[in-house]
Amino acid sequence: MKIDFYKYQGAGNDFILVDDRAGVFPVSGTSIEAFCHRRFGIGADGLILLRKEKEYDFRMVYFNADGKEGSMCGNGGRCAVRFAHDLGLFEESVRFIAVDGVHEATVAAEIVHLKMGEVSGIAEKEDAFFLNTGSPHYVKFVPDVTEVDVVGEGRAVRYGTEYGPQGGVNVNFVQVIGENRLKVRTYERGVEDETYACGTGVTACALVAYQKMGWTGPVQVDVLGGKLEVRFVPEGTGFNAIWLTGPAAFVYRGDVEV
Repeated sequence: MKIDFYKYQGAGNDFILVDDRAGVFPVSGTSIEAFCHRRFGIGADGLILLRKEKEYDFRMVYFNADGKEGSMCGNGGRCAVRFAHDLGLFEESVRFIAVDGVHEATVAAEIVHLKMGEVSGIAEKEDAFFLNTGSPHYVKFVPDVTEVDVVGEGRAVRYGTEYGPQGGVNVNFVQVIGENRLKVRTYERGVEDETYACGTGVTACALVAYQKMGWTGPVQVDVLGGKLEVRFVPEGTGFNAIWLTGPAAFVYRGDVEV
C-alpha cells in the first residue's frame, strides 16, 4: 500500500513524519532504514510516527536512520510538534508522550519550544562529561570544533570499550565562543554520522556549561544547521524546567510504497 509522508527539519536535523493515528503503518514489514537512506530512499536522520494516545494530544514513536526504535530525539520532538500543529491537533500548546515520558510544547510562528525531561545529574570523566537528556551523551570541550574529526573521534567513543557494550553513546564536541554561547558538533548513534543538529545533545552541552562554568542561561548554541537555545533550572545535582527552542519547518510531502 501507499502511505503519505511529510518531510520536516529542525536546524537541519531532518525527519520523515507519518500521520499514523489510524495505526496502520506496518513497522515490522517496512524497511525504515531504506526510507532514510540518502541515496536510495527519501533521505532523513530518522522517521517519526504520530499516533493516538489516550489523555495526550499524541504519541511520538521515533526510529533512527538505522531502522531501530530510538531514545528521545529533541529536534525530532520539535518537528513532531510542528507536524501536529500543521495537522490541526492544537493551536498554541500541546502535551504528548514519547519513549522517555511526557513532554509539553508551544508553537510561536516558526519557533517551537519543547520541554525536555528532567536530568538527574552529570558524571565528570577524565576529559569529558556524561549525562542522559532523554538520550545518552558524551560531552567534550575543545579549542576549535572545526578542527575535530567528528566522525572518526565520535565513532571511537561510541563503539569504545566503555560505551559500546552499553549500546553506544552520542558524542558532542563543544567550543565556547562567548558568554552563554557555544558551538557544537555531534556524532549521533543510530545515524552513525555527524548530523546538522542534535536537540538532546545541545541540551546536554548547555547543562554541562552550567556545571563547568556556572552559566545559568539561556544558552545559545550554534550548530551546523542553525541556532538553538536551551533554558533550564538547576535543582540540587540535577535540572528541571529544561526547554529546547529553535525553528522547525515543513519541507515537502509525498507518498511511498510500503
